[in-house]
Amino acid sequence: MTTKRHHRRPAVTTIAAVIAILFGLLTITSGGVVIFGDPAVRSAAGDVVLFVLWFNFLAGFAYVIAGLGLFLRREWAAPLALLIATANVVAFAALGAHIAMGGAYEIQTIAAMALRTGVWIAIAFISGAAMKRAAVS
Repeated sequence: MTTKRHHRRPAVTTIAAVIAILFGLLTITSGGVVIFGDPAVRSAAGDVVLFVLWFNFLAGFAYVIAGLGLFLRREWAAPLALLIATANVVAFAALGAHIAMGGAYEIQTIAAMALRTGVWIAIAFISGAAMKRAAVS
């Protein structure tokens, strides 16, 4: 009789997956409120950088998909996390260029992009390491 070995999902991968999903839902909600909300909401948001707002809103859906993939231990989740991290770095660099050219912005946009970029670099690292561990087992 043979038995199947079930490898448990490392706790750090589960935590990363939950963070990705929650982060995605919050990103969709916060971006959607500004994009689709009434003009008073958009006005209260201040100097919104539209390409960053739309990037973050759309990326929120990818965050949720990547988080679900991580939670379900899908092979494509780690490459998607790396793609998301890379896209965040590019969007953050584009924000920097926008600011350097004198474009209007809010300081919280810089803080939010720094947080998003850092979180996704960490998730990409964690998911990549988990994928390597799974390949070795």
